[in-house]
Amino acid sequence: MDISPEVLSSLPHRPPFLFVDTINDVNDQRIVCQKTFTGEEAFFQGHYPEYPLVPGVLLCEATMQAGAILLKKRLENAAEKKFDGALPVVAKMTDIRFRQSVRPGDTILMEVALVESAANAFTFSASVSVNGKNAVRLKYVVMLVKRNDA
Repeated sequence: MDISPEVLSSLPHRPPFLFVDTINDVNDQRIVCQKTFTGEEAFFQGHYPEYPLVPGVLLCEATMQAGAILLKKRLENAAEKKFDGALPVVAKMTDIRFRQSVRPGDTILMEVALVESAANAFTFSASVSVNGKNAVRLKYVVMLVKRNDA
């Protein structure tokens, strides 16, 4: 699947560590994105050769990338620009539940919602579904950190 230009302009990530292909829906509080795993990704060679699975940590990372897009769009719409040039860095992950495997050829749907914000901390709830079934559910906190070169 091709990566949409909107995703590429919203994230600093690039293949092979980009886990969002398209943005399906977005507003100030919620984003829905998708990613198709082709089977050509290098991690399938070792995870696991006889029964390849997308590593759970990469499914979590996919939701965090979707959340970063949501946060960027939200901050762009805000009048205050105090976070210009800041990077979203994960500070905490909780309540992670893995329920369904994701395999080569699967397309995941990520739904991420902004639950709370305070100063430069943003709390998100996220889920990943595959074939209509919940694969992963988690909560995480992102801190906006000023870059040294910004």
